Amino acid sequence: MRAVVQRVTRAAVRVAGAVVGAVDGPGLVVLVGVTDGDGPTQVEYVARKVADLRILRDERSAAEVGAPVLVISQFTLYGDVRKGRRPTWNAAAPGPVAQPLVEAVVEALRGHGLQVQTGVFGADMAVELVNDGPVTILLESAP
Repeated sequence: MRAVVQRVTRAAVRVAGAVVGAVDGPGLVVLVGVTDGDGPTQVEYVARKVADLRILRDERSAAEVGAPVLVISQFTLYGDVRKGRRPTWNAAAPGPVAQPLVEAVVEALRGHGLQVQTGVFGADMAVELVNDGPVTILLESAP
């Protein structure tokens, strides 16, 4: 499982022009990609790391300050561009496998006491954010 964590001052995700999830004020945007073989171990690792990362102002974590989190599924995190000019998505888990795991990450983050909003799995989403710092962290769970 891969996650790109961005510290933001605000963010929103829209589907068909309507806001479906947003962060107002300092928080995190987390893009989550799932690969074959991911399961509960990877879900908890990513959720714990996101909750406890000390990347907010004054080296605080989202769990410490109750910062909001916007989670967006993103299979393209497993795009492979090593050959040719077109990415392949072979390493990305198919939707029926990935969706429950992304939802499990959301629930695990809520279990860590965080307020979490989401995009819509599989939808064509427009993500708008103001990266604070900028701070962007790539998390990759162990297989």
